[in-house]
Amino acid sequence: MGSRRMFEIAFVGLKPGVHEFDYELDELFFKEKAGENVDTINANVKLFLDKNNGFMLLKFMVGGNAEVNCDRCGNPLKEDLWDEFSLVVKLTEDPQKANDEEEDADVFYIAKSESHIEVSDWLYEFVLLSIPMQHICGNDEDGKSLCNEEVLQKLDAMRVTNKEQKENSIWKGLDKFKNN
Repeated sequence: MGSRRMFEIAFVGLKPGVHEFDYELDELFFKEKAGENVDTINANVKLFLDKNNGFMLLKFMVGGNAEVNCDRCGNPLKEDLWDEFSLVVKLTEDPQKANDEEEDADVFYIAKSESHIEVSDWLYEFVLLSIPMQHICGNDEDGKSLCNEEVLQKLDAMRVTNKEQKENSIWKGLDKFKNN
């Protein structure tokens, strides 16, 4: 990962107040982080670092898009990314112990002796969290599904077959004992 230093922020040299950092994340970044099984993602993240005495408030604003497949028919889709995440980074003598004891996932501890903070893991995590969970083609103006018609017909045929199999099941008579 040759661009590793690009994701390190030397916060010791920063004056107290808000500082802005911009990150353009492409396929290469996600392949380096996750391996080969990753969708095409192009994300831009604005990071606002608010430096205070003893802590920093990080605000990540995620934008961009991801190419995914429809959950219903498998057609390729382009999903827009948009989300915001906040994280508090506190300085402490024993960050390992403090992180183990901390119950709030939005608080992270680093050693007081640290001079840099590495943000690539947070960038990766927050971009992936910005991708919508459901991916469906949607409908046109007339309310007709934009999904692949052939796949929808096969799914309907499978539903009918599955329903027939349940009706002819050898276990059909046991349903009356469910509530006893």
